[in-house]
Amino acid sequence: MFALLRCGIAGLAALCVLTACSPEGSGGSREGFANTDITGANYANGFRLTDDHGQVRTLADYKGKVVTLFFGYTQCPDVCPTNLLNMAQVMRELGADADKVQVLFVTIDPERDTQELLAQYVPAFDPRFVGLYGDLATTQAVARDFKVFYQKQGDVQGGRYTVDHSTGTYVYDPQGRLRLYIKHGEKPAVIVADLKRLLAGK
Repeated sequence: MFALLRCGIAGLAALCVLTACSPEGSGGSREGFANTDITGANYANGFRLTDDHGQVRTLADYKGKVVTLFFGYTQCPDVCPTNLLNMAQVMRELGADADKVQVLFVTIDPERDTQELLAQYVPAFDPRFVGLYGDLATTQAVARDFKVFYQKQGDVQGGRYTVDHSTGTYVYDPQGRLRLYIKHGEKPAVIVADLKRLLAGK
């Protein structure tokens, strides 16, 4: 299921409402996977973005690993850090298999999320995590291809805005094929089981 995050700031408090709708092309989970199996979907085919070390990256760079990809922004007050903490727990539970998994965080706020900020923020959850960014036009194009919604709210002329955005995670198998969609809030143990199936060639 696709989830949409709406965050607004009142003082230092954040109000987040989660909504859900069905992704296009999803036939639900197939036997063996707990999360939504979207194998064969005709979107989210790849990306060309810059990582938090300044290197241009594409999905092909991570071939041989299971790749998880989440869109968010560093000033998100709740869902983004929760997602990254969740994935850090997934990596711990994977044990040695964690070296065969790459967690990617794509910013939908390139105006504020500089390379330097992403390099500080993303690896703080796990040193193996990678932050990715593009310019405004590239970000819009990638988000469109991934059917990701995002929109500024609040002080859109200044720097104190928040961003409404989709909150699910895409998963690719070691061959670079789009396979799963993980809804926000899924338990780490459930994610671990699905990633292990992909690592086993399921």
